[in-house]
Amino acid sequence: MSTKRLGETSYKETAFGIIPRSRLIPLEIEGIKRAWDFVLRERKRGKISLTPSSIQKIHKIGFGWIFPKTGGKFRQVDVVVSGHTPSKYYLVPELMTNFCKDLQTRLKHLPTINNPDFLEQLIELLAWAQHRFLWIHPFQDYNGRIGRLLTNVILLNLDLPPVELKVGTTAGRKKYIKALQSADQGNLAGLQELVRAALAEVAQHSLKPGT
Repeated sequence: MSTKRLGETSYKETAFGIIPRSRLIPLEIEGIKRAWDFVLRERKRGKISLTPSSIQKIHKIGFGWIFPKTGGKFRQVDVVVSGHTPSKYYLVPELMTNFCKDLQTRLKHLPTINNPDFLEQLIELLAWAQHRFLWIHPFQDYNGRIGRLLTNVILLNLDLPPVELKVGTTAGRKKYIKALQSADQGNLAGLQELVRAALAEVAQHSLKPGT
């Protein structure tokens, strides 16, 4: 039987046994590093495939070693997230297939980087993709982390530098969640502003293909 320590609020069953949140956090950090390293290796070989199976593979590499029962697998339960009720779990495969097809179509119609409309349309695309992925909530856990990683996969495929959406602080996370909740109501402006700010942060270094 596990004994709850002072400050411990939750426990999860993992490949390493039932552990408290304090022990899970460093594993999650390592998981994101593994997923990111995999993405960078794949990008060296060419553009990264954006399909349901490739997204599942990224999730599995990042978190399957911690949660072998759910890592890399679409959720098999219905969930409620921050007041949002995603679609029934059995609809997830079809929704993800449609999401990936829609994403590919939008990418094909994205103007070239020299077009004056490129930046705004890129922001709109990234905000849409981020929200749509989280609206589907395909995995039982770590959708936010994979969704933000997916944003960088899109950027890397466009030969653009990766960005960081500021969700590490309490204030940053509240702003991010508020933007997602507004997007649930059809208003993507808040999420677009977060994406714009993240792009602006790297723009001072370079926002040109191949850098």
